[in-house]
Amino acid sequence: MPHYTAIVSLIAIVLYSYIATRVASAHKKFGVKLPSMGGNPDFERVYRAHANMLEWMPTFLVPLWLMALYLSDIAAAAVGAVWIVGRVMYFVGYSEAVQKRIPGFLIQALACVALIIGAFAGIIMRWAA
Repeated sequence: MPHYTAIVSLIAIVLYSYIATRVASAHKKFGVKLPSMGGNPDFERVYRAHANMLEWMPTFLVPLWLMALYLSDIAAAAVGAVWIVGRVMYFVGYSEAVQKRIPGFLIQALACVALIIGAFAGIIMRWAA
């Protein structure tokens, strides 16, 4: 059973939940009244950082678990942890300025590429065996 990957998955969900609370706080902090989702650039950056994480979750979680099941739990969890670090950097950077999101984005995107490659490699190796 992929225990390390399970822990990384839960940490990713906790991070996503935490970032969701930052959007709620940003509504109040920047005076953006519900149901509005725009009007203040500082609020919009926090909101987009949250929405972007949601957009990437399937691209992260599916290959994370496929790599864990078909290749290596420890390797998948390690790459998954890198993805989480990238998402934290993305959120912190984007909350400050648009251009500061790029390092975190690149880290998390490369981690997803590594997970996809690892998932494919594991599936092919099991299939060929």
